[in-house]
Amino acid sequence: MADTGENRTSVVVGGATGWAGSALSQGLVEAADLCLTGAVSRSHAGRRLGEVLGFAEPGVEVSGTVEDALASKPDVFVEYTHPSVARQNILAALDAGAHVVVGTSGLTGEDYEVIRRSAEDKGLGVLACGNFSITAVLMMRFSEVAAHWVKSWEVIDYAGAGKVDAPSGTARELAGRLANVGHPEMSVQIGETQGERDARGANFGGTQVHSIRLPGFVISVESVFGQEDERLTIRHDAGTSAEPYVAGGLLAIREVSKLVGLHRGLDTVMELG
Repeated sequence: MADTGENRTSVVVGGATGWAGSALSQGLVEAADLCLTGAVSRSHAGRRLGEVLGFAEPGVEVSGTVEDALASKPDVFVEYTHPSVARQNILAALDAGAHVVVGTSGLTGEDYEVIRRSAEDKGLGVLACGNFSITAVLMMRFSEVAAHWVKSWEVIDYAGAGKVDAPSGTARELAGRLANVGHPEMSVQIGETQGERDARGANFGGTQVHSIRLPGFVISVESVFGQEDERLTIRHDAGTSAEPYVAGGLLAIREVSKLVGLHRGLDTVMELG
């Protein structure tokens, strides 16, 4: 545990100068029970985080690598970097004795299986959240309820043109949750499609997911349920600010040390009844 001078949870944020990471970093600085002790950003290594982001903070120096930042022995590491390095960052944090909150999307089932085994072996918690927004979490929970009653559904995933991973972490998580309820009923199976099967989207646990990447979108995910003569759409839309993800991110950081092994979804530490 890093010496914070007080009984506070010490936190290192990977991707601290990114769109979501910068908002979370400011939230950490303002939280009385948490202490930001390290930040990772290759492009700003050696500078003070507050100088880079333009807000007051107690002299946190930006590290160029996750390994350098983990030398402070934080209680929690937040992975907010890039899918190509997220797995190795998470494993490095576990090796350093830190619990991990994962906000990076694009990790595969195989990645998470490796992460699960490492976390269990070390007795540490990993909380992976496809989305830290409270309204996104509610959208997924409401979709699970709907799937118990309406037996046909598909998922549409919207994001800006520059988003490299598809589907989004939110859409992956949603599809996984729906798979826990069951597989949707289809009048025409995907294998029986005439023409281009790819036009029917990608299959994730039985759910067809369609990813749209266009300018003008930030992040939106909707589950569409249909039965004879009626349709239900449950949709989450995010704006241009990262502010909606801060409260959920702080909640995840506060709760992850109570966990052992891999846990998926912010609602696993929320009291939703």
